[in-house]
Amino acid sequence: MTRPVAVIGAGAWGTALACLLAEKGERVRLWAFEPEVAAGIVADHENKLYLPGVPLPPTLETTTSLEEAVFDVELMVFVVPSHAAAKVAAALAPHVPPGVPVVSATKGIEPEKLRVMSTLLEEMLPASPVFALSGPSFAVEVCRRLPTAVVLGGAPGPQAEALQRRFMTAAFRVYLGGDPVGVQLGGALKNVIALAAGVVDGLGLGHNSRAALITRGLAEMVRLGVAMGADPRTFAGLSGMGDLVLTCTGALSRNRSVGVQLGQGKKLADVLAGTRTVAEGVSTSKAALGLAQRHCVELPIVREVCAVLFEGKDPRRAVSDLMERAARPELDQA
Repeated sequence: MTRPVAVIGAGAWGTALACLLAEKGERVRLWAFEPEVAAGIVADHENKLYLPGVPLPPTLETTTSLEEAVFDVELMVFVVPSHAAAKVAAALAPHVPPGVPVVSATKGIEPEKLRVMSTLLEEMLPASPVFALSGPSFAVEVCRRLPTAVVLGGAPGPQAEALQRRFMTAAFRVYLGGDPVGVQLGGALKNVIALAAGVVDGLGLGHNSRAALITRGLAEMVRLGVAMGADPRTFAGLSGMGDLVLTCTGALSRNRSVGVQLGQGKKLADVLAGTRTVAEGVSTSKAALGLAQRHCVELPIVREVCAVLFEGKDPRRAVSDLMERAARPELDQA
């Protein structure tokens, strides 16, 4: 029997990836932070908190012990919210077998040191090769086996190809990419732009506004990515444009939903109090602005999103300030 796969994080996306691998015949251990989530999956074969209504394979194992989750595994999939990633990775470090590859599927930026997940994991698990999985992929649609395509970013070679085959199914297509930084920035920054797109929809500003917002949001993603050493072509791919379009327009997008409610006049604290699921764009917006300042890059949309989220700025005023900026060429750096 092959050694097990550990999936660290039992939110919607972690549960969906655990489900996908278990249905392929892998022995999967899913680590859940909440004991009630782990117990519910065992008792009911369903994650009622984060992925309700989706039946899970009865072979799926769950645990609340990080040490148990990674014991004797041959692959670890890391799907922990970005704000908790450093703490969980530190707790994992003494227990992860040396050399075991790690696939990060977290779509966020660590808020304290502004690290993408691969950098964080490489520093905390130096004996493990790290890859990043991202792309347009609502968890519930993956579990329903609706056609989905994602990209696996990391060092090219036999190990990347083996991981590609491991995740591939008839409905889940995995491409390889050699730009893990770009793959992760695309997956993280699109959540910030999705908040802004939701605000536009919440204000009822129409299709033109949303299309402009998505396009200029992509320009900001590329601008910061290039400053951080990413390949600009990555942002035209699945983890960039693909995930951006999905998250800015799809009704299942948590980040867009938060933005819609902000545009309708609700306060951020009230919006977040009404859900247990994580809208990564909220913390990522502040981290993205920090990265922009570190790399001397202008991100006007990100700046206005932060002003709405954390300074109480009126969303309509934020849109006006973006529209009334000084005229400039489309392809300049701001």
